[in-house]
Amino acid sequence: MTRPSTHIWRILKWGRKLAKHGALRGIESDPNAPVQVKRLVRLARLGTFQPATPDYATAFKAIGPAAIKLGQTLATRPDLVGEEAAHNLLGLQDDLPPVVFSEIEASIAATFEKPLSELFQEIDPKPVGAASIAQVHRAVTSDGRKVALKVLRPGIREQFARDIETYEWAAAHLEALGSDEARRLRPQLTIANFKRWTNRELDLRREAASASELAENMKGFAGYRVPEIDWDRTNGRVMTVEWIDGTKISKVEELKAKGHDMDELANRLVLAFLTQAISGGYFHADMHQGNLFVEDDGTIAAIDFGIMGRIDRRARMWLAEILYGLTTGNYRRVAEIHFEAQYVPSYHSVDEFATALRAVGEPMRGKPVKELSVGQMLDGLFAITRDFDMQTQPHLLLLQKTMVMVEGIATQLNPEINMWDTSAPYVRNWVRDELGPEAALADAVKENFSTLLKLPDLLRRVDEKFPAKGGAPEAPPLPEIELIVGPTAPKRRGWLGYVAAAAAGAGVFYGATMLGWIA
Repeated sequence: MTRPSTHIWRILKWGRKLAKHGALRGIESDPNAPVQVKRLVRLARLGTFQPATPDYATAFKAIGPAAIKLGQTLATRPDLVGEEAAHNLLGLQDDLPPVVFSEIEASIAATFEKPLSELFQEIDPKPVGAASIAQVHRAVTSDGRKVALKVLRPGIREQFARDIETYEWAAAHLEALGSDEARRLRPQLTIANFKRWTNRELDLRREAASASELAENMKGFAGYRVPEIDWDRTNGRVMTVEWIDGTKISKVEELKAKGHDMDELANRLVLAFLTQAISGGYFHADMHQGNLFVEDDGTIAAIDFGIMGRIDRRARMWLAEILYGLTTGNYRRVAEIHFEAQYVPSYHSVDEFATALRAVGEPMRGKPVKELSVGQMLDGLFAITRDFDMQTQPHLLLLQKTMVMVEGIATQLNPEINMWDTSAPYVRNWVRDELGPEAALADAVKENFSTLLKLPDLLRRVDEKFPAKGGAPEAPPLPEIELIVGPTAPKRRGWLGYVAAAAAGAGVFYGATMLGWIA
C-alpha cells in the first residue's frame, strides 16, 4: 500500500504546476470552498508568476498522461469545475511526444511472441498520432491490407495505476473534510468512474470489442460506418484496424471542394449520435473532430473507441422524454421525470422545479437558429441542480459531453443547424414507438410472461425487501481508504503532521477539481 507521504508529495507537485498556470486562482473567493482549503491554496500559489487568464488545459498537460485524461473527464463537469474551466478543458489536446519506434517495435513483437515479419509486411516508423495512452502507426499486413496499428505506450498501465491511486486517496480526504458541496458532487465517485473508463482504454481488446459492437448496432444506418477489426493481430496492448482513407470532418473547406453536402453531413452526424444513444443505448463517447472522417462517397467513418457510453432502456426513455419536453416547452413533465427517476429528492416541489426548468428553456425559445445551443441548455441545467440537491449522475456525464461535441461539429459543418429541430422528430418518433399503446401492451405481455416463469423463485424470496430503484444505476464500489483526517482517522500520536499535510493535499486536489469557480 502506498504511504500517505507519497500521495501528499505527488499531490503537492501537481498542485504547484496547476498554480503556475493560474489553475488554482479563485478558490479563495469560492463561497463553497472550506476555509482551510482556501488558506492552503494561498500557500500553494505563493511565489508563482501566473498568466492573466488561467490555462487549465496546459496545466493538466504539464502534469502528465493520467492528468490529461482526468482533465478531459472534468471537461464534462461544468457543475464541478465551472463553465470557464470546462470550456477550456474541452480543448485539451491528448497529444504527447511519440515513443521511439525501437521501443514500440519491441513491444509489438513481445505481445505476439513471434517475428513481426510473420504479421506485417511493413510498419511506418513515423506515427500518425501519439496520445497519452497509445500511439498509432500505418502498416501493411502480411496479406497486403492497409491497417492502422495502435500500440500502448510502454509502462503506461503502471503509471496510470500509481496516479489513480493518489486521485482516490485525495478524493476520499476531500469528502472527509465535511463539505456539503463535496458530498453532493461526489469526487470519489467521479474518480471511480474515471478509473473504470481509463482501465477500459488500457486494454485494447476492450476497444476492439467496443468497435465491433457499435458496428453491429449501426448496420442499418446508411452513411456511417466503423472500421473492421483485425482480430488475429489484436491483443491487450496492440490493436489492428482497417485503415480509413478520408478527409477529417473538421476540414470544412476541403469537404466543400470535394462536393460534399454540408447540411446533409451535419444532420446525419446528429442522427447517428441519436441512433446510438437513444435507440441503442451504446454510443461513441469520444466524437471529437480528430476521430471522424468523411470518405469520398460521403460516408462518415469513426475511429478510436476507447471511450464508450452505455445507458439502460429505462434511463433512455426518461432522457428522450426530457429532451422532447424541453423542445416543446412541457416543463412540468420534465420536472416529473426528474422526480420519477429520483434524480431530485422527493422533499422538493415538482412545481418549483418546473419553474426553474422554465427559466432555462424559455430564454432559448424564439431565438434565431444559430443562437440555439444544447450546450447552453446543459449549462443552465447544471446551474439549477445545486438548489434542488440533485446529486451528480455519472452515467449521464459522457452523454452530456458527447452531445456538446456533436453540436460543435455539426455547427461547423452547418452554422445554421438547429439541434432541436433536427433532434425533435427523431426523439418524438422514438417516444411514440417506445411509449405508445402498442409498445406498452408488448412490454406488459413480455413482463407478465417472464413473471410467471419466475414465480417459484419469487415465492421463495417473498420475504426479501427490494428497494425502489431510481434512474441512476448503482454506484460502483469505492476503494477503502485509510483516512488521516476526518472522523474515521486513527487516534494515534505522530499523526498531526500527516493531518496537516493531508489537508494540504486535499486542498490542492480541491483546486484541481473546483478550479473553474472564479469570481
